[in-house]
Amino acid sequence: MTFVCVPDFACNPLIQQAMALLPILIYPDPRLQKIAAPVSRVDAEIRQLVADMAETMYAAPGVGLAATQVDVHLQVIVIDASDDKSQLQVFINPQILTREGECEGEEGCLSVPGIYDNVVRSASVRVRALGIDGEVFEMDAEGMLAVCVQHEIDHLQGKLFVDYLSRLKQTRIKTKLIKHHPRLTA
Repeated sequence: MTFVCVPDFACNPLIQQAMALLPILIYPDPRLQKIAAPVSRVDAEIRQLVADMAETMYAAPGVGLAATQVDVHLQVIVIDASDDKSQLQVFINPQILTREGECEGEEGCLSVPGIYDNVVRSASVRVRALGIDGEVFEMDAEGMLAVCVQHEIDHLQGKLFVDYLSRLKQTRIKTKLIKHHPRLTA
């Protein structure tokens, strides 16, 4: 068994959990369009979900993962935008409070494998969420972290980065992914 230790919470036993890899939904799976429900209580089940999501994200490998992507429609995201993958951040019921500036950059997604395209996002955001301990926190994010937060919150709202692209690009991406993943249908 593998155990996760989230640095921000100093290896609190509440977040040391046995982990499992979860299957990631692939676009255009309609379950990716479901809107996630708020988490009513951060309990052992949610902490286990966070541990499993972290394991899945790191194994993929990815920078962020929303519960929607693993067919759990709760407002939970995990992100590690650090270079050495040592700064796992957990956001439960995240809300963007403020947005500033604008930046355009190339994005990809674990649910849209092998596809990358430019998306315009806010350059910085202020976020409020619950942490793994169930306590409310607020933080400012900029650069890569700001992009990741916005990208993952979009998933919780049933939106993917490809939804920002033209219909023609969306159709081409669907066709390509269906060809490489025969179980998918448009």
